[in-house]
Amino acid sequence: MNTLIAVAIAPFGVGEELAPEIAQVLKVIRESGLPYHTTSMFTEIEGEWDEVIKVVKDATFVLAAKGIRTEVVLKADVRPGFTNMMTTKVDKVNEIIGGQNEHKKEL
Repeated sequence: MNTLIAVAIAPFGVGEELAPEIAQVLKVIRESGLPYHTTSMFTEIEGEWDEVIKVVKDATFVLAAKGIRTEVVLKADVRPGFTNMMTTKVDKVNEIIGGQNEHKKEL
């Protein structure tokens, strides 16, 4: 069953800069071959439930297997009969508000 998961996998106790560990996590997600989208806080992964959950487990254990305490925050949208939810959900909202893209706003 198609599932869209938003997941944050973060190491603890490795210092203030987490980029090297996060890069290891993202490498596992990228190599899975599943569609994904990474933002500064979460990565969305879409696919069949078992495949997505396996990727989350593998990405988590790439750190845990090294003895790194690892926190996982996960939100899942299981929607039978729908695919490509990662983009279509955003496209629908952007269409309603006139195609504005919130990512282009300068901070």
